[in-house]
Amino acid sequence: MKLKIITHERIVFEGEVDELTLCTTSGQIGILKDHIPITTSLEIGVTKAKVGEKFKYFATMGGVFQFKDNNAIILTDICEDSSNIDVTRAKAAKERAEARLAEIDANIDAQRAQAALARSLARLQAALDGK
Repeated sequence: MKLKIITHERIVFEGEVDELTLCTTSGQIGILKDHIPITTSLEIGVTKAKVGEKFKYFATMGGVFQFKDNNAIILTDICEDSSNIDVTRAKAAKERAEARLAEIDANIDAQRAQAALARSLARLQAALDGK
């Protein structure tokens, strides 16, 4: 099946894959060739694509997934290939988000800090899985 991952800025990945695992807003799903058509919202998380005997990992920051006629498309604002993730930067972002969430100050935007934490955790997981 064909997979295409698209952001506003570029095509992150385009190629043949044998299997997909995605984090949707309803939970994790797996997609194989000849799956029934599906369109679903994506959660912040790791997208795993099996290519032959190897796996490719992507930190996907939400978006929409569509599968029809063995064509899979992910439309997302931000997606990073595990090989391009700056682990040091992701760890620093995780620590900042955790520190913000630990603050007692009611003026912080907890939802924004939680989203930042989720993004940094997705990046770290994709980078770790991709090694």
